[in-house]
Amino acid sequence: MTTRWVVVLAGGVGSRFWPLSTPARPKQLLPLVDDRPLLVATVDRLASLVPAAQTLVLTNSTLRDTVSAHLPTVPAENIIAEPRAVGTGGALAWGASEIERRAGPDAVMLSIHADWAIGDDAGFRAALENAATVAERTGSLVTVGVVPTRPDTGFGYIRPGEPMLDGAYRVERFVEKPDRDAAERMVAEGCLWNSGIFAWRVGDFLSEVRALTPELAPALEAANGDAERYFAKATPVTVDVGVLERSRRVAVIPGSFGWDDVGTWASLARVRQRDARGNAASGPVVLVDSNDNVVHAEGADVVLYGVHDLVVVTRGGLTLVTTRDQAADLKTLIAALPERLRDRP
Repeated sequence: MTTRWVVVLAGGVGSRFWPLSTPARPKQLLPLVDDRPLLVATVDRLASLVPAAQTLVLTNSTLRDTVSAHLPTVPAENIIAEPRAVGTGGALAWGASEIERRAGPDAVMLSIHADWAIGDDAGFRAALENAATVAERTGSLVTVGVVPTRPDTGFGYIRPGEPMLDGAYRVERFVEKPDRDAAERMVAEGCLWNSGIFAWRVGDFLSEVRALTPELAPALEAANGDAERYFAKATPVTVDVGVLERSRRVAVIPGSFGWDDVGTWASLARVRQRDARGNAASGPVVLVDSNDNVVHAEGADVVLYGVHDLVVVTRGGLTLVTTRDQAADLKTLIAALPERLRDRP
């Protein structure tokens, strides 16, 4: 069987999880779903599919040592520090080139993000296995499109086209984040969420990058295996815009395994265990006559009485209180805060 590798994208700061998330402890390093950081849960989830020695983690240069400490089974040389952010397209092109250097162009690369919640681990692995098989057999760039559970305007969508083998379809087109009416219509028509889960042979992917992505192709050529040179020269671009929307070799496989991108505090109500009144709480929390709240308490008791649809977060003497709706817009709040609060470690 063709060698398989995993690339885990673990950059970013997750500002929508302030005040818990900071540049030194971003979202992917937080225990938001269970008692493990999201990154650790991600790597654990794939341990039976791909060995740690064939797992690459791409992260910010400032987080390399911290990420390595969280993942003692992953070899230090597999924790790749990005000296400069170049988007998902740039990161995945470098990951693919590194795998090609180590394992050859036929190695299959599975790409995932470090900060997702997955409800059905076995189903997730099965979808990745199927995607890898389709990539091997067809030479396609395969994405796993999540079967929607609601018409969410926060995700991009994929419209499947003609059927292929093993339950895969040609991608007819990608759709950017729609308004509510369009989202409802696309869900009814069988469109899928654009999850960011990919599988391809690294040689196939790099061939498309070199042919279709001028933002990255010259940097790959000039780098000749040197990461500093590559990241300095690459033009930031997402993999969707830079490669997939330009390629005629893209396939999609529908998947349903409890995927959630855990994008805001409010999203924890979907992935954490909830009580009989719909509250998702972590830490020393007491809830009385309260419904549908998200509470995360670190180091202090929190009591809620007679309230609903709130987000309450305590950490290190700082307390955030907002609504579940407003929790999606924490970037606006953070920009308005005094520096002594905004930049707390």
